[in-house]
Amino acid sequence: MRSSMTVPPELVVGLLGLADENLRVLDQALAADLHVRGNTFTLTGDATDLALAERVIAELIAVVASGQALTPEAVRHSVGMVEGAENESPAEVLTLDILSRRGKTIRPKTLNQKRYVDAIDANTIVFGVGPAGTGKTYLAMAKAVRALQTKQVTRIILTRPAVEAGERLGFLPGTLSEKIDPYLRPLYDALHDMMDPEAIPKLMSAGVIEVAPLAYMRGRSLNDAFIILDEAQNTTAEQMKMFLTRLGFGSKIVVTGDITQVDLPGGAASGLRSAMRTLDGIDDIHFAELTSADVVRHRLVSEIVDAYARAEAPTEMNRAQRRATGRPRR
Repeated sequence: MRSSMTVPPELVVGLLGLADENLRVLDQALAADLHVRGNTFTLTGDATDLALAERVIAELIAVVASGQALTPEAVRHSVGMVEGAENESPAEVLTLDILSRRGKTIRPKTLNQKRYVDAIDANTIVFGVGPAGTGKTYLAMAKAVRALQTKQVTRIILTRPAVEAGERLGFLPGTLSEKIDPYLRPLYDALHDMMDPEAIPKLMSAGVIEVAPLAYMRGRSLNDAFIILDEAQNTTAEQMKMFLTRLGFGSKIVVTGDITQVDLPGGAASGLRSAMRTLDGIDDIHFAELTSADVVRHRLVSEIVDAYARAEAPTEMNRAQRRATGRPRR
């Protein structure tokens, strides 16, 4: 069977991509054969393949028409969404703006990322669990900055455990700030992507934005705040309980982590894993799980994550245990 689709002439270049890079990805991802001449797509294949290809192309046209730049990764994710059982629209997912600054817009790029963002809106406590590169922390910080801008909260608190130094930082050189700063640097970097760099020091000195190690949260009650705990797999169960019970009125908590990258010494159990077991089913607490399919870094990152997951799954050992025993990675 054969069908054809006509693309508005002004959208053809954006749809096909630089040097037809989007077209090549589309041709590899779809079972139907594609041929493009001018602004006409000719599709050949069986009825099911044609229906899938037509919907994918229609969704991609809608994305380009919205003014968003289309990338090969966005094409791959779009095909995956259309092929999935959820019947979600890639155009709706890829055009959901969270935050814009200086012409750069932050938005979810996969279906699971959209569900994660929607869960942050709908729940008081959200756990974003998934491998590196899935946008867990970045999207949470974008939501936090947006909430501050729209006056839903009066401050942002960003924290993570300094587990690499066992939260006993005395042996490191420098002042306390210099000891802690390397562990918090990724949070600073994300902030600079989302806000005017000149405004960040002023907001921090005023206490509107706080970036601090997890140990500094003890004994506090945090009201009207958007609180993000990053690298939560490196908390103990006691630390996780301490952190979650800091929740005050008008506040929202997002906890992010990757349970496959636990660095706790002595084989200690991860507080994130414990929380997933203990808190599951409680109203207003949501667990959003992202997978290697949601990785938005280089394509190889997704394959690396999957390869390590296959190699390490039988061991059930965290990274600190492997280093202590000298057990090689497979």
